[in-house]
Amino acid sequence: MSYFSSNFKLGILGGGQLGKMMLYVTRKFDTTTKVIDSSQDAPARLACDEFIQGDILDYDTVLDFGRSVDVLTFEIENVNVDALEQLEHEGKKVFPSSKTLRIIQNKATQKLFYTDHNIPTAPFSRFAYVSEIEDAITNGGLELPFVWKSARFGYDGQGVKVVRSFSDVKQLPKGECIAEDLIPFKNELSVIVSRNVSGEIKTYPTVEMEFHPEANQVEYVLCPARLPKEITDKAERLALKVSEAFQHVGLLAVEMFLTKDDEILVNEVAPRPHNSGHQSIEGSFTCQFEQHIRAILDLPLGNTESKVASVMVNLVGAENHTGDVVYKNIETIMAMDGVTPHIYGKKQTRPFRKMGHVTIVDKDINKARSIAQSVKETIEVISK
Repeated sequence: MSYFSSNFKLGILGGGQLGKMMLYVTRKFDTTTKVIDSSQDAPARLACDEFIQGDILDYDTVLDFGRSVDVLTFEIENVNVDALEQLEHEGKKVFPSSKTLRIIQNKATQKLFYTDHNIPTAPFSRFAYVSEIEDAITNGGLELPFVWKSARFGYDGQGVKVVRSFSDVKQLPKGECIAEDLIPFKNELSVIVSRNVSGEIKTYPTVEMEFHPEANQVEYVLCPARLPKEITDKAERLALKVSEAFQHVGLLAVEMFLTKDDEILVNEVAPRPHNSGHQSIEGSFTCQFEQHIRAILDLPLGNTESKVASVMVNLVGAENHTGDVVYKNIETIMAMDGVTPHIYGKKQTRPFRKMGHVTIVDKDINKARSIAQSVKETIEVISK
């Protein structure tokens, strides 16, 4: 099948910033696209060939949308997986598969998957109700502190909380969850693995991530990670093991903890382009978004090596600002060497909402990190 300047149609569930950046690639390839999102102001609406406003968690909506395209992919995990499974039964190509997504959608199921496949991960307990956590603490089956994670619908730092006291438990949302040991790690790492339909596999270099302590969101991504080669090699081997276990098609971002004893534990995965790969747009021979499109269309995978050291800075809404967005001092950062801003097209800002990112490239990763700090301290995402 020809994907270039043809009648082929690629469907994308979700029209957020990841969908928008996928469309950079489909425009380059002249591949026809159809996007669905619940918001009429979705960032991807202007770059696709056809945009539909609809609920991607609704069974019939996803089913009808999937039947109207040739290959279906997604930019967010919160979609109706039952509809994807039915589409596969009807012969529709869905990548990554409903089987992969069903495991990843639920953090408890995802953690059990790691245990079953001998993939190192932090010890955890699974709970159907918050009251069960209270009982476990009272009876000595669970020790404080621990990390609480909602089993479903956590995203961008939401659905994760460090529980340090019994009173903290009272504030937790209800529903299925996991309680995970609080790991004394020294670095958070990520490796993105690409795998096409034919089974060709490539990994991107290990990156290190620095998180905002309050929002639990990535603030900086550094590529390459400033770690010994034996550590990054170990991370990439583990990411390949995770990829092999899932047998996914497309991208799989494997987030990991590097412990104080130099052990590597899998935290969680995302079956799509990921925040930890945004710097690849400027920094890599093949950016993660092009690699995802290549993989799901079973095209040869591109070169994942870095052309230059790169750092990504997330642009998130400033605290105490809600409303029409203003990017204060953006001209100032654009005057800095090697700085490229990406604005996602969200007209309304709110505290910690992802509004864009900035990539900084330089031959020296430490210099790039220094410039990234200046960028972070200069630009402000505020409201009018």
